[in-house]
Amino acid sequence: MGEALDRLESVVRDRLAAGDAEASYVASLAAKGRGKIAQKLGEEAVETVIAALTEDDTALTGEAADLVFHLTILLATRGLSWDDIAAELARRHGTSGHAEKAGRPQ
Repeated sequence: MGEALDRLESVVRDRLAAGDAEASYVASLAAKGRGKIAQKLGEEAVETVIAALTEDDTALTGEAADLVFHLTILLATRGLSWDDIAAELARRHGTSGHAEKAGRPQ
């Protein structure tokens, strides 16, 4: 899985750097701004939930891939990477989910 995310992240960063909105969906979405990217991510999240509740595994897998794709775009526009996410997950490892949530700032 790490290789697939690394490849996806690389393609997304390359397309953002090129900035060719005519040739790239990534660049065209980024040109609309972070709000539009976040909106699209939210739409994909809802579609993932719907697929989880009402569709088969193939549909859920497709929607989950769309969700990860759009999250990768959002992270890249913020200068974040999957390595940053992995580091945060590693930091949380071994901590109860209830304890971690209780320790968050209000």
